Amino acid sequence: MLQLTRHGEHVVELTLDRPDAMNAISTAFSEQITAATAELARDASVRAVVLTSSHPRAFCVGADLKERNGFTDAQMMDHRLVSKLAYRGVLDLPVPAVAAVEGYALGGGMEIALSCDLIVAGAEATLALPEVGVGVIPGGGGTQLLTRRVGWSRAASMILTARRFTAEQGRELGVVDELVEAGSARERALELAGGIARNSPVAVRNAKKAMRLGMGTDLAAGLEIEDGCWRATAFSADRAEGVAAFAEKRTPQWPG
Repeated sequence: MLQLTRHGEHVVELTLDRPDAMNAISTAFSEQITAATAELARDASVRAVVLTSSHPRAFCVGADLKERNGFTDAQMMDHRLVSKLAYRGVLDLPVPAVAAVEGYALGGGMEIALSCDLIVAGAEATLALPEVGVGVIPGGGGTQLLTRRVGWSRAASMILTARRFTAEQGRELGVVDELVEAGSARERALELAGGIARNSPVAVRNAKKAMRLGMGTDLAAGLEIEDGCWRATAFSADRAEGVAAFAEKRTPQWPG
């Protein structure tokens, strides 16, 4: 259901590969996502992750409703605990994650994309958080991540109406970071990840940490978080190498 592919030494592509179900998120699929993201988080050589799909018409269509249809309340709660770990696994990656969205990114599929730091979408992609239309709410972080990304009123319009929107509309709303030609989202996402991976891995990890931790605080607390992350970076071997490489006009060889 998942494929991990290395691109060079430092970029890993995590491919959602359940094409028969358009990557619908089952219990087993959730467990695999959790295991894969935990493995990537432990791997110090990884500097950027790209999430893609093997299905040309779907990034991910969300929860596996066929599986859920037969759940008892107890089974639903067990599944909830498993699925939460999968979304958090993507969100808590210590390195930048880029989602390459082609086709449908619905419900939990859009939430996987929102859990990434950047979203690249092909022009024919369709996005939505349609959960209220089937009697639930977005539970993979959608109510929180979308609101933080686009603001209250835009998030309310998308979540409370359950409407679908195009990739172009997503770009206008601030959901999509880069809009590209249909079929080229993966290529562009890998290009972005490669650019990230050329930078100091210590600096990139600490910059992401400062941004993530500071996002939910007031400005004063956020600045203190930034200061702590700055100190962790400024006295690292990466900082010494970066300054030396700049002075010597050469490409840095990051210690990491």
